[in-house]
Formats: sequence, structure tokens, C-alpha cells
Amino acid sequence: ALSGFILIQQRQSIQKIAWQESLEIAEAGINYYKWCLNNGVEADCQLQKTYYDSSGGVLGQFSLEIDSILNCGQITETTITSTGWTSIFPQIKRKVRVLYGRPSVAQYSYILNDNVWIGSDHEIRGPYHSNGGIRMDGENQSLVTSAKETWLCTSSFGCFPSEQKPGVFTTANGQEDLFDFPTAPFNFDGLAFDLSQMKINAQTNGVYLPPSLDINPQAKGYHLKFKNNNTFEAWIITNLSSAYAYSMEEGWHYDYFTISQEYLYQTVAVPSSCSVIFVEDNIFPEGTIKGKITLASANLINPNLDTDVILTADIDYVGLDGSSGLSLIGERNVLIGPQSPNQMELRGIFVAQKGRFSRNHYPNNIKEKLEISGSIISNGRVGTQWTSGGQIISGYRERESYFDSDLIYSAPPFTPNIAPDYKIVNWQEVE
Repeated sequence: ALSGFILIQQRQSIQKIAWQESLEIAEAGINYYKWCLNNGVEADCQLQKTYYDSSGGVLGQFSLEIDSILNCGQITETTITSTGWTSIFPQIKRKVRVLYGRPSVAQYSYILNDNVWIGSDHEIRGPYHSNGGIRMDGENQSLVTSAKETWLCTSSFGCFPSEQKPGVFTTANGQEDLFDFPTAPFNFDGLAFDLSQMKINAQTNGVYLPPSLDINPQAKGYHLKFKNNNTFEAWIITNLSSAYAYSMEEGWHYDYFTISQEYLYQTVAVPSSCSVIFVEDNIFPEGTIKGKITLASANLINPNLDTDVILTADIDYVGLDGSSGLSLIGERNVLIGPQSPNQMELRGIFVAQKGRFSRNHYPNNIKEKLEISGSIISNGRVGTQWTSGGQIISGYRERESYFDSDLIYSAPPFTPNIAPDYKIVNWQEVE
């Protein structure tokens, strides 16, 4: 009886060890497939594999179930379910399910490639990074990072006289403990390759709109009106009204950002299997986005001509549950026009690849509030408010920016990533 009791206790102890080892083997399966993903060899990886202990003995096995979400043939996220068991007790199985994704630029509220001055009215919720220097006089609730150790702050950034400043500094009561510099710069040149790939995928599986001049010799771009049923209307613009404007890049000039004549060209359904829209022209987008959509404006036919995105109205999502998202990429600028709403709401990831995200100075054109939920990726200096002598003379009085955490690991297709490797988004043990 005593021997039997000891044997039972010993078997129970071995079973408890096997129970723990089965979980470790399942975890080994997760790590194995993560290696496959990060090295681009997932097609060659085995879905069932023997697991060895440190001395080379067989400890058990794991089996894998892979469920990847594809858009335009690209993996946007992968769910891996790994079941592990030991050779001694194969009936004792542990199962782990992990969601893998690559962090996109949506992890940041702003990524800039130039010096910037954030005004005291601006509230920013989400990491803020610039490859240039930053004067942060607004309210920041996350890290503010700069690739610069020091930079020359000029009168354009409120420094009289010009002087060298730390990579990030403030003259207000900011959260200096959240300032970090110098840090690694963001590679803006890496965004150019995506435009070519987007065009190819849009022409073969998505939506492609040619230069509007190919359709109408009087055309001046497209007005895209998104509906809440995953379709959009493409209007061809035939006349634009002018507005006297100023920008640091162009000086005083006339903008042609107000649509005065247009006609409906076609109504288009966005394919769910490849929700990429590539327009070889300037675009004026607005409306409600359903699903994950990437919209790009670029002219890859004429290397001497860059296109712009003009924002004249709100952009919203059908729901705020993470099922909808927009990546809007302009080859040059993403600009807010003079006739923008008094209280404007923008949702999405906005990329100004070669130019800037901003609103030009329009004399005596003052709006109340601009709210951005998403990310701004701008090669040039960002500015949506103009001041003189401490008084607002143009742009938005109040500005709030929030990064969209739902898009960090589940962004629309071709959204630039900030890291090449997949990371664990969610881990759980399942029955």
C-alpha cells in the first residue's frame, strides 16, 4: 500500500511537471513561428515540430495553426495558436494563442522631419517625434523626442535673438521629464518605395484613377466623397477659386483650393481584398470611411510633378471600434484649405511625404477648433495656426491631437512601419 501511494504521488508530480512543460513547449512554438515571420521564411516553416531538451533528448512536440489577415497580398496581422505536449504524457496539452503585428507609424501622434514650434494652445496625446529640433510649449502627455542634440532656434520659432537650444525645450510649464534627445531619426526616404507598390496593387486589385486631364482637358484634380457603405464618389473638378495666402515655402501667393465647379465622374466600390486607392492627381477627400483604406495621391508618370492632398471638410469613421481606418498619403503636401470647417475633425494617418502638413496663412481667416485623431507624418514643418505679436491672425484657435491606438498594429495596407519585426499584441491561453 505504501509503495502504491508513493508511485501515485510520483506520477502526479510527473504530471504536474508535464503540465508546465507543455505550456513551455507551446511557447516554443510561438517563438519558432515568430522567427519565421521576422525572417520572411514562414512558407518553409513546419506546422508540427519535435521539441528537444538542452541535452538533445526529445521532450515533446508542438503543432501550429496560423490565421493571417491579408490585404493586397500583404500580411497585416497574424494569429498563431500553438499546442504543446510532452512525450511522456501526450494527452496533457496546453494551448497558447498570440496575435502578432508590426508597429506602424500610428504609434506616434506626430513624426516630423523638420524643426517645429508647438504652440501653447495645442494639446497632444501620443508620442511626438521630430528629426529636427522641437520647441514644445503645448501640453504633452507622452514622450517628446528629437534626433537633434542641439539646434538653432530662430525668430521663426520665437527666439530673439537666434540661439542654440537643446533638441527639445520649452518656455512653458511643460513636462520636461518626458523630453528625450537625441534619438534615432525616422527614415522619410523609405516612404518613396511604398508609392510604387501601391500603384501596382491599385491597378491590379484595388482602385486606380488616372490623371484627370486624361479624362477632361479642363480638369484640375478629383474631389473624393466617401460614403458609409465602403464606396466613394469621384468628382472631376473643372474650376477652383483663388485665395490670397502665405507660406514660408512659397511666400505670398494665390492658393486654388476652393472647388467652384465639378461633375460626378463615377461611383466606386472599394475592394475589401485590396482596399488601396491610388490617384495620379491632386485630391480633395472628405466623408466617412468604412473598413481599412489606404488612399494615395502621387504622379509617378511625370517625375517633375508632385501632387497635393487638400482637406476641405471632415473625415470620419463609420465606427470607433478599430474596424475602420484611413492612411492618406500625399506625394508632396497635405494641406487644410481656406474654406475648412469652423470646427474640423480629422481621423486618419496623414502622410506628407516630400512636403508638409499645414494650413497656409489666409488673412483674417480664423477658425475655432481642429481635432485630429490619428497621426501626422510630415517631411516639412507643421503649422495650423499663425500668430503676430502674440495674437492669432489666421488658422485654428484651439488644436487637439490624439493618436489612434487601434491602428498601431492593425493599420490600413502599406502604412509605413516603424520597426521591421513582428511583436506580440495579445497573448492568451485557450482551452
